[in-house]
Amino acid sequence: MTERSGEVINVRNVLVTGATGFAGSHILEALSKVAGIRPIAACRHPSALPAEVYCEVREGDLRDANYIKDVCRGVDVVIHAAAWTSLYGHCESSQRLYFQPTLGLIEAARQAGVKVFINTSTASAAAPERSADPYSPGVEPPYWPHLCNLVRIENILRGYACSWFKVINLRMGIYVGRRYRVGFLPILLPRLKTRLIPWIRGGKTSLPLIDGRDIGQAFSLAAQWTPGEDYAAFNILGSGPPSVREVIEYISDRHHIPKPCYSVPFPVAYGVGELMELIDPLMPFDPLVTRSLIHLLEETGADNSRATAVLGYQPQIDWRRSIDEQIEEICRQKTLAPMHNLLET
Repeated sequence: MTERSGEVINVRNVLVTGATGFAGSHILEALSKVAGIRPIAACRHPSALPAEVYCEVREGDLRDANYIKDVCRGVDVVIHAAAWTSLYGHCESSQRLYFQPTLGLIEAARQAGVKVFINTSTASAAAPERSADPYSPGVEPPYWPHLCNLVRIENILRGYACSWFKVINLRMGIYVGRRYRVGFLPILLPRLKTRLIPWIRGGKTSLPLIDGRDIGQAFSLAAQWTPGEDYAAFNILGSGPPSVREVIEYISDRHHIPKPCYSVPFPVAYGVGELMELIDPLMPFDPLVTRSLIHLLEETGADNSRATAVLGYQPQIDWRRSIDEQIEEICRQKTLAPMHNLLET
């Protein structure tokens, strides 16, 4: 406990996994500004932590069974922000680098008496038909093994949620912004430059981008909140959200990147994506498009209404600013490959 202005404040020990990653570092920064929160960073490389954040560090790898047994000791809240994702294939890697370590962390948290487990998921988990409701069951598309694992983790946490192990599941928008050298934009930009990719359904679907600073705000609010229900779920998006057409036209006008000149419906796009995946072993570069990329462009219908009403979440960073900052970093650091690999670690 700490004391401030004569009142006693209960301190919550909040463990952040993946603390040096895009989401984790922004979450750590946000938590460090909250009275009554004691952030703990779980990461492999402490030297990569944000310079302005001073907190306890538990160095190690979530794939290490011995490390996982002890990492949740004395923790009240776990924020699982450690990220690994793939937009095509890599089934075995998803199991080894995400699914199994996450299962181990959940079990360690339960054994250690962690009161709240905050999970990171995606607003596309139930797309395209049920994403508006954050409680809706996720869909496991056979063409996207990693999304299947995200949905399976959601389902496992639903089953474990109880009065002494509460779960908050945050279905996040598409990450964008400063300090993000991978993700959607580095995949999109080289493909736009080929002038081969079309609009899909005229670019009319929404693109739920979210900046790292808004990610930090959302998780910070969730870590301070005491759930009344055993399993709570929220969609967490950034400003807008804009349409796909708005985003690409902005990138084209501002950063002089070609934009599509024709449009196809979703069924045609999925067919082309499947063909690209089939011929991928014969090609010297990554697929131009995959079914999982098409899936990301499906309409989610998600919004922040529940997160605003319950948590007080209000996105602050305009999506245009986030795009500009990430593209400027990409250009400065020259991290954009001619055809960015569809694997992110």
